[in-house]
Amino acid sequence: MTTTTSAPAAATTAPDTRLRRPAAVRAGWLLAAAGVLALALAASLALGNRLVPVDEILGALGGHDATIGEAAVRARIPRTVLGALVGAALGIAGATMQGVTRNPLADPGILGVSNGAAVAVVAGIVFLGISNPYAYIALALGGAIAAAVIVFVIGSSGRGGATPLKLALAGAATSAAFSSLIGALLLPRTDAMQVFRFWQVGGVGGADWTRIGVVAPFLLLGAVVCLVAARGLDLLALGDDLAAGLGARVLRTRLVAAGGAVLLAAAATAIAGPIGFVGLVVPHLCRLLVGGDHRWLVPFSAVAGAILLVAADVVGRVVVPSQEIEVGIVTAVIGAPVFIAIVRRRKVREL
Repeated sequence: MTTTTSAPAAATTAPDTRLRRPAAVRAGWLLAAAGVLALALAASLALGNRLVPVDEILGALGGHDATIGEAAVRARIPRTVLGALVGAALGIAGATMQGVTRNPLADPGILGVSNGAAVAVVAGIVFLGISNPYAYIALALGGAIAAAVIVFVIGSSGRGGATPLKLALAGAATSAAFSSLIGALLLPRTDAMQVFRFWQVGGVGGADWTRIGVVAPFLLLGAVVCLVAARGLDLLALGDDLAAGLGARVLRTRLVAAGGAVLLAAAATAIAGPIGFVGLVVPHLCRLLVGGDHRWLVPFSAVAGAILLVAADVVGRVVVPSQEIEVGIVTAVIGAPVFIAIVRRRKVREL
């Protein structure tokens, strides 16, 4: 992707102010976030249709399931782990996509990646009758890559190349088109609709260790790729010309980082459905606390994303008695006002 150099002062000074955070401050915020995550995980094990006391939680963690409470906790453990993994993946993907595109509105949902993965999974359900989790991930990855390519091609057309505004508009249009295609595929197939409708909302209910074992290697690989590309993303924030002058391989850095983000988004979407706004909200909050250095921002976004999704899952379980609200609905309620605030405040400027 190419960026214009019409405002070199902004391109060269903005990253400096955002990267200035003492290491002790960053480490302190990261430790605090880890503590909050531990509380969110404990709440996820304790809260639900049945409130489980501490002694039964400890018993369940020790492998016991003799009481109703211990059995409930044993059932909640894989759900909690999956929620943390998916939240971390979406947080990393959002932070990386925003760095790659220098677009404060970039995230897997807004750039069409999540819906691209979803439409591929729907096509597999409708035409192939897939049910294998590996098939879900393969189709989701292919759809996510196709969506990313489409958005990049559309956003790069015309004068000025791929600007933040053009990428955001291309992503929104592509996402809307994929959403309509999903409806068109499912409308004549009520049987497929039953399979898809809960997955489409986005949730981590029904998690089990088999599903986690299938998706974990893909999430780990994507996270490692994004962490490796973090230093290069810091250079890209200075502008393409200056980054190249400092020795960065601009195109390779963008492709590697984008590949890691797409892999994370695809795997998370395949296992939990298209959960929106986590990748948008989390990186902005993290930048306020630890700055724009991606070597800190990426791991902090992972922890904060896990906190948000686990907490949203807990809220969805307890807000309505005897019912559950899927986590994708809760994150949308949280994320929509934040999205509006970002648009009003940042005016879709480059990062």
